[in-house]
Amino acid sequence: MNNIVDAIIEIPLGTKNKYEIDKNLGKIRLSRVQYSSMTYPSEYGYIDNTLAGDGDPVDILVISSEATFPGCVVEAKVLGYLDTIDGGHQDPKIIAVNNVDPRCNFYNSLEDLPKHSLIEIKNFFQNYKLLQNIKVEVFDYHNMEDAMKMIEDGKKRYKEKLLDETL
Repeated sequence: MNNIVDAIIEIPLGTKNKYEIDKNLGKIRLSRVQYSSMTYPSEYGYIDNTLAGDGDPVDILVISSEATFPGCVVEAKVLGYLDTIDGGHQDPKIIAVNNVDPRCNFYNSLEDLPKHSLIEIKNFFQNYKLLQNIKVEVFDYHNMEDAMKMIEDGKKRYKEKLLDETL
């Protein structure tokens, strides 16, 4: 199974700034600065031409040894996903590694990652919106096959939405 996808990075590793790509303007917008002192534990972005259940593109975290920049396209190797509910909406997070980074591209499954990295990612999502009074529920990690199915479902949902808009 090919588990390589292009991730469009919105938020670099180690920042408090939440950037979003404004597709209407074709520019990168600073959405907000984190209310907490926490920084993003990995590169954070989305998989283009997908729609998750919340109506946004499928989210992806890309573990990398160095930060990139908003708008950067990163070849990412999907390892699994973390199941979350953010503000009452399903909001799963694909977990991947930067496939062109020799410091982490040898990981092939969630089980290969350092246990502390997985704990840190969970902790980030459990706490990063506390000061905004937004409830985020964090559940379990799921394997690569389940993550790839989620991505495929997101691609189908995106195509269906495009088709509906053209009718």
